[in-house]
Amino acid sequence: VQLQASGGGLVQAGGSLRLSCAASGLSFSRYVAGWFRQAPGKEREFVAAVRWNSGDRFYANSVKGRFTVSRDNARSSTYLQMNSLKPEDTAVYSCALSETRLIASEIGTPARYNYWGQGTLVTVSS
Repeated sequence: VQLQASGGGLVQAGGSLRLSCAASGLSFSRYVAGWFRQAPGKEREFVAAVRWNSGDRFYANSVKGRFTVSRDNARSSTYLQMNSLKPEDTAVYSCALSETRLIASEIGTPARYNYWGQGTLVTVSS
């Protein structure tokens, strides 16, 4: 099982980036796909997630209205469209998959995810 995240980079405040996460070696179909980030000196935090079957989406309050999470069945991929980026969004972003049917209160808990990608760095300059 491998998750490959890509799309990070350097962007000015107010700009946009689109992160991608492709899975190999498993089927996305029954999972929850999540995005987390970790800034230097801080703990990993939940960003967004999508239930694969239903398409239900979940967001951290800090990104709601600016970020959009999506999935593509045919490509076994999940995406994170990030708009109106702020310097405080600077972090290493990682994608993750949970193979259990998480309830809403579990969606943001890193320990509930079974597989993790290596992360991609997003730097937002002011």
